[in-house]
Amino acid sequence: MSWLLNIMAGPPLLIIFLRTISIILPRRLAQLASFAAFFLASMIMLGICAMYGVFASIFLRIIGYGGLSQWTVARAFKWTMWLSTGVSFVVTDSGKIEGGRRGGEEALQTRPAVFVGNHQTELDVLMLGCVFPKYISVTAKKSLQWTPVLGWFMALSKTVFIDRANRTTARAAFDGAAKTMHSERQSVFIFPEGTRSYAEKPELLPFKKGAFHLAIQAQVPIVPIVTANYSHVLNVKKKIFNPGAVDVSVLPPIPTKGLTTADVDALVKRTRDAMLDELIRLSHVSGTGNGVPLPRASGRDEDEKAELRKRY
Repeated sequence: MSWLLNIMAGPPLLIIFLRTISIILPRRLAQLASFAAFFLASMIMLGICAMYGVFASIFLRIIGYGGLSQWTVARAFKWTMWLSTGVSFVVTDSGKIEGGRRGGEEALQTRPAVFVGNHQTELDVLMLGCVFPKYISVTAKKSLQWTPVLGWFMALSKTVFIDRANRTTARAAFDGAAKTMHSERQSVFIFPEGTRSYAEKPELLPFKKGAFHLAIQAQVPIVPIVTANYSHVLNVKKKIFNPGAVDVSVLPPIPTKGLTTADVDALVKRTRDAMLDELIRLSHVSGTGNGVPLPRASGRDEDEKAELRKRY
């Protein structure tokens, strides 16, 4: 039994060792040691929370609250990551109001809805842990379904698996998601960029249209969630990690009632423009600006640009 305890104690001791030597090492080596400690701690916390999620999902489904599975595990990941890495994401109010609809915590309570967010690095999983409202599920590529522990949890917690290489099965998955959204008032979260940007500036990759087709098909609003650029906290390419808090802005819901597939392109543009403006605003609020002027010219009129400056 002692050998098992030694194996379990190994990774935490290694993390402590890496963090300790990062204090005395030269700057570049200290960055690498800190990054390695963060990566190892993140993998351990993800594994622990995924295992917890398997049992939590089974229990919640038995008692009729399966829709809470991902929210429950998200909160567990939030606190374990904060304790082990010192990173957290904090929801802020953008101050923007559209048609009487507010952003911030109020917008997070929209249900059902299609939530969309910008995708920077693997750390966005923690952003979901900090921001996720109740009764929401993520979408994920189908190959993750077969990943031990993590795939089990995702399958049990109503994840919408998408086979991107097969349009027929992908469409069927969205059809099922649209029905579930209405029958169980379950929301869905999607990263419309489709892949991580690893951006060091407030930039967005082109948006894929799946999330917007789903929102129109289900006739539910789009709720944009914008995470400030956090390359100063985690830069995967440069192997840099620093503890810190990252701002997340939730914009007012964008209604889709009455829209058809012919309106998808306009909905994509409207959502992306709003998210890009807010992403740039957040970069200025954080004090960096990233060399991008405020506001960004994105086809908006002067009144909207003035409002953006006011919120800054």
